[in-house]
Amino acid sequence: QVQLVESGGGLVQAGGSLRLSCAASGRTVSNYAMGWFRQATGKEREFVATSTWSGGSTYYADSVKGRFTISRDNDKNTVYLQMNSLKPEDTAVYYCATGPFPKYDYWGQGTQVTVSS
Repeated sequence: QVQLVESGGGLVQAGGSLRLSCAASGRTVSNYAMGWFRQATGKEREFVATSTWSGGSTYYADSVKGRFTISRDNDKNTVYLQMNSLKPEDTAVYYCATGPFPKYDYWGQGTQVTVSS
């Protein structure tokens, strides 16, 4: 069974940084796309970033481009999201997901990120 466990969320002031981690079990992440999504209160879930098979390509939402970086450690079966220059509008529950790009068939439970102004 595939499980994804996110960590690293928390409360940070605007302009600060956080690094989210997503540890996978039951699937070798290097063989699949790994993505990050987020959902703010009262809004639909939105795409944030993705790293395709074995990290060959990365894609970002325009709203985070230049501020967020997705990366992998295939030896640890873990994907990261480095978030810099955080803004209050980045406040959301962040989810990682895995699947055969561009689809995602397994999701984590989410980690809360709150950015104060």
